[in-house]
Amino acid sequence: MLEKIKVKDIMTEDVVTVQPTEDVVFAFEKLMKYKISSLPVVYEDDLVGIVTATDLGHNLILDKYELGTTVEKVMVKDVAIISPDDDLTLAVEKMNTSHSEGIINQLVVMEENKIKGIISDGDIIKVLKSD
Repeated sequence: MLEKIKVKDIMTEDVVTVQPTEDVVFAFEKLMKYKISSLPVVYEDDLVGIVTATDLGHNLILDKYELGTTVEKVMVKDVAIISPDDDLTLAVEKMNTSHSEGIINQLVVMEENKIKGIISDGDIIKVLKSD
């Protein structure tokens, strides 16, 4: 079933991003405001990293950031990406690969070096529940 559905069919197209120079507190506020789990980090239209609500929230609660810590100091630079024309089977495989951070909860959808969307594990679960 998943091999019949393309990433572009369920991805979120209106992607909220953050600049690398943004303070981590403001990045976390943006995550909470839009009720999203991650923010691709963009510099001059290029994807340079990603930050997640889990990482930022956990470290803010534990007071691990110094005042003025910027996103570029804490972002993950090795961003997992996928093409809009790939199917959901590949998306699940990419999310479940042995990555330095374990299971990946979201993939940035890229085409011709431009962000086209984002897909999360929750998006895939919704598809599975609707079947």
